Amino acid sequence: MYQIDDLVIYGSHGVCRVEAIGTLNISGLDDGNTYYTLYPLYQECKIHIPTDTSMFMRPVITFAEAQKLISLIPSIREAADDRGDHRFWEGYYKESIKTHDCIEILRIIKTIYAKNAIAEEQGKKLGQMDEKYMKKAEDLIEGEFAVALGIPKEKVKDYIKSKLNRLE
Repeated sequence: MYQIDDLVIYGSHGVCRVEAIGTLNISGLDDGNTYYTLYPLYQECKIHIPTDTSMFMRPVITFAEAQKLISLIPSIREAADDRGDHRFWEGYYKESIKTHDCIEILRIIKTIYAKNAIAEEQGKKLGQMDEKYMKKAEDLIEGEFAVALGIPKEKVKDYIKSKLNRLE
């Protein structure tokens, strides 16, 4: 069970702070369940979920885990689909994001960067679906890394680039 002030990854909301734990004082809702009240750090909303939820929830990675993940980025292989099937990519992106696994989300980012480079070489633009999932993947990674590294979310890309340049 999480505690008040814990930072967790909750579903597609990304990083959330546990603000309260207890029964809800909402008119017409007295089910006797215990709820977490979560506040996403990068969204304007409040979430009430039962403490025994089946929805995905895990602690935010640590500073050391973030450093390790950054060092692994060069070795993460892009996903490939020789058929170029639009449905394959959408399914792949959705399923990978649902894992909430940082390596899988980093793989999406690397894959879309590679697809974008190919598109640019051909004088084309990245498709809307790829752009949508790139934004989602980057939001999730940047939010979690910002908390783990103790830096603002908008500085995460530069931080990662700087670390990767030192690895080369």
